[in-house]
Amino acid sequence: MALERRRMTRAQAEAAQIDVGLRQYMLGVYNHMTIGLAITGLVALGAHFAAVQNGVLTPFGQAIYLSPLKWVIMLAPIGMVFLFAARLHRMASSTAQVVFWIYAALMGLSLSSIFLIYTGESITRVFFIAAGMFAGMSLFGYTTKRDLTGMGSFLFMGLIGILIASVVNIFLASSALHFAISVIGVLVFAGLTAYDTQNIKNEYWEGDDREVQAKKSIYGALRLYLDFINLFIMLLSLFGNRE
Repeated sequence: MALERRRMTRAQAEAAQIDVGLRQYMLGVYNHMTIGLAITGLVALGAHFAAVQNGVLTPFGQAIYLSPLKWVIMLAPIGMVFLFAARLHRMASSTAQVVFWIYAALMGLSLSSIFLIYTGESITRVFFIAAGMFAGMSLFGYTTKRDLTGMGSFLFMGLIGILIASVVNIFLASSALHFAISVIGVLVFAGLTAYDTQNIKNEYWEGDDREVQAKKSIYGALRLYLDFINLFIMLLSLFGNRE
């Protein structure tokens, strides 16, 4: 009986140690994501103030919003995120972290154009709506006992559908299709937030060394960062007040 109690105590101690490690790991994920969002927001605001003076575009604003450079700014974050994901395993964690910060800054430059389209008040309001929705879905993904793996293929199909419909709507310019894309996008990215959170949690292994855990943490932060940014954009297109 005493031996059995000692085994239970040892097992409980190991489980407690794993829980502490998991909490630290997830805290690292959320910290990296939060810093990335802060960099994105600051760069977006800074770029907007530099691009618009007294309601008129400065030469810098004309360069990033009207010249062919705008396509580079729009497409650079997309190419960079694929390159980052493909080469992450070859990078040192410190390098991966710097690359993530650079990516967040590029995304901020790309998103600075929303200040030309929507009022600052509505951008702030929608940001907090997105933050609340993200927090709720991420908490659900972290705490639920339900396996969300089956949602993955469905959500991925929804994501592909959104991308195709968005490209088509560039030529159609349909307000009804734009509304449908935004509504479906909110549902898809809310679902991806829960799905990715559970996957990131399940990827934790207490046997990983610090370097591996750091890279897992940064990659997890990137995934949640993208979920939040896209959720915010979809909500903004639904509830943002245009200038």
